[in-house]
Amino acid sequence: MPVKTLKKFLDDNDVRYVTIRHSVAYTAQEIAESAKVPGNEVAKTVMVKLDGRMAMAVLRAPDKVDLGLLRGAAGAKQVELATEAEFQGQFPSVDPGAMPPFGNLYDMPVYVEESLSRDDRIAFNAGSHSELIQLAYEDFARLVEHKVANFSLEE
Repeated sequence: MPVKTLKKFLDDNDVRYVTIRHSVAYTAQEIAESAKVPGNEVAKTVMVKLDGRMAMAVLRAPDKVDLGLLRGAAGAKQVELATEAEFQGQFPSVDPGAMPPFGNLYDMPVYVEESLSRDDRIAFNAGSHSELIQLAYEDFARLVEHKVANFSLEE
């Protein structure tokens, strides 16, 4: 979903958001630094496979997915990190690794780390390595079919 499509989706759903442009960065922590947003306020999307089906795990930039906790939260028998080659084709016009956490628009489940659900706002890649979108978590929760669970390891 290119940035324009994401913004249109948000506009069509009456969501107020802020676009934050930053210099090109690839890791969530680099993005937070470049955008001058605290790392614990930036959400990253980690692609995982749950029993062979692609899914999104959304968590704070400095944290890591605990696959065992995610397995339990998803009720899956097998959980593994997906390789870029496995999911790249599912996100046309999106920079590799810059997927916005709107899995419902790509027909895939979304799991959101419980700590993010307590925040007032969420910021995430807007489909490129140089732009974030920040909006109220309440709006994100309303638009994204997701399950909130505890599945991260803090760094």
